[in-house]
Amino acid sequence: MKNIQNKLDRSALKFNQGAIVIFTALAFLLNNSWITAFVAAVMLIGTIYPKAGLFKLIYLRILKPLGLIKPDIVEEDNSPHQFAQGLGGVFLLFSFLFTNILGLLSLGWLLDIIVLALAFINLTVNFCLGCFIYFQLIKLGMFKSTSAAGERNV
Repeated sequence: MKNIQNKLDRSALKFNQGAIVIFTALAFLLNNSWITAFVAAVMLIGTIYPKAGLFKLIYLRILKPLGLIKPDIVEEDNSPHQFAQGLGGVFLLFSFLFTNILGLLSLGWLLDIIVLALAFINLTVNFCLGCFIYFQLIKLGMFKSTSAAGERNV
């Protein structure tokens, strides 16, 4: 029997990435770090409680049932993607703190743009830097793979 943890809906992942791209771009273009804080919260909550991720919920409860986005289920461990999302959420949290609290606007917006760029790269060319880092940490013995296929899915 296959582990349900190894099932991943790539459409949900792509919608999540697209939403991150749109909102982080809007935050930067509108010079509104509160949008950054919103995306950071969505990403961090979705990392800690995957079923509570707002963008995933929009996909699962609205877009998928209406047939606006079709599911694309693949055999893949979600752990690297959760790690990448958490890392992005931390970057955006620091972006908000730097821009709003510490007054380090350039550094704060740089972190926002890094998340924007990496989410865009993942969305368009399917390269996830956070996933790559996750697998490197496994190789270094800092994490244990959650699946037998863990190191294959780079």
